[in-house]
Amino acid sequence: MDRYERILTLHRILKSARRPVPLARLLDELECSRATAYRDIAFLRDALGAPIESDGENAAYSYAVEEGECFELPGLWLTSEELQALLALNELIGRTGPGVLASALAPFRSRIDKLLTSQVDGGARKAPLERIRVIGYGTRKIDEATFRHVASAVLERKRLKFAYRARSTDQATERAVSPQRLTHYRDNWYLDAWDESRDGLRSFAVDRIKDTQVLDAVASDRDDEELNKHLASSYGIFSGAPKNWATVRFSAHAARWVADEHWHSQQQGAWLKDGRYELKLPYSNSKELLMDVLKYGPDAEVVAPLSLREEMKILLQLTIGGYAGDPA
Repeated sequence: MDRYERILTLHRILKSARRPVPLARLLDELECSRATAYRDIAFLRDALGAPIESDGENAAYSYAVEEGECFELPGLWLTSEELQALLALNELIGRTGPGVLASALAPFRSRIDKLLTSQVDGGARKAPLERIRVIGYGTRKIDEATFRHVASAVLERKRLKFAYRARSTDQATERAVSPQRLTHYRDNWYLDAWDESRDGLRSFAVDRIKDTQVLDAVASDRDDEELNKHLASSYGIFSGAPKNWATVRFSAHAARWVADEHWHSQQQGAWLKDGRYELKLPYSNSKELLMDVLKYGPDAEVVAPLSLREEMKILLQLTIGGYAGDPA
């Protein structure tokens, strides 16, 4: 443990302790000699201004009660493990691609880079960021200004006006909404909002939002129970209370993956005697659920309800029909 981490560890021990900490425990926690511990204690007290009190009779140390509650180390102090976690976060920030979060968080990323570099061979070489790879899937391009306006309206609790063209209908509409939540789902951003003109909760793909205008009017808040019931109770991004429960069975081969996957907060899974895996999920709109099941091909079977099973059969028949002749 280097001095940087010893000072941070020492501060955290004294900060959390309810009574004076014996020197013997400090030596064990800091993994250093008595002389080194004395130097670290002196540095923390004299150079960094920590309110350290010592009990010479019992060889123990503590923070002064009142001063210790509000004292924090100046600047940003992180252990090597925490910096390694930040390294992963640093790459995850870049996952959003140019614009959106990347430019807004550029100063933060620069700071992380400096901290990480200083921990690699004493700053002699840069941190091996290429050792971490983050791959986005199906990420759609978002206008940076639009994202900032949407995020601002959500956090500042302001109403938002914008033009919207839904992919499902391809119709352009004008919306005035009270933003509720900004949701990141499957590498894309969605705005959950109360649509004032339609008097209901709706989810909007941020990449389809244009001509945003943050209004002065205060957004009306919906309680968490209502939001969760309408926006998170059914499978996928589609909103609405569950209309039914789907039962899907996966082959023993696919079960190795599916059994460890999180599909929905209310999912119910069970192993069958023959090694297959049965998954039950609440859903409102079947579209996204069927698309996800289709990815498993012959390794997945929709068992119930019958209407969902028939819908899957139609999709499969239409798919086969597309391969009936030679490509045009």
